[in-house]
Amino acid sequence: MPSHLAKLLRSRLSIIADHAWRDRDGAGHLAALQNVSEEISKWTTAHRTELDAQLRHYLANASYQKALAHLESAEVKSATN
Repeated sequence: MPSHLAKLLRSRLSIIADHAWRDRDGAGHLAALQNVSEEISKWTTAHRTELDAQLRHYLANASYQKALAHLESAEVKSATN
């Protein structure tokens, strides 16, 4: 399940980084950003009890880059064990 969250977080970062889209279609870009942010919020609400305290903190404070780094760090740790 955290892999789905990581996918959503990466999608959000990708949307933010797409300046050409933003410049070409500001409303569409904003709508996509709002949509993925809502999906992150829904996922967080549905899986809150399954998340560690640090990840919950990052998500509650919309520190999405930190949340993604936390997930990626956990993936690396589990892959090396």
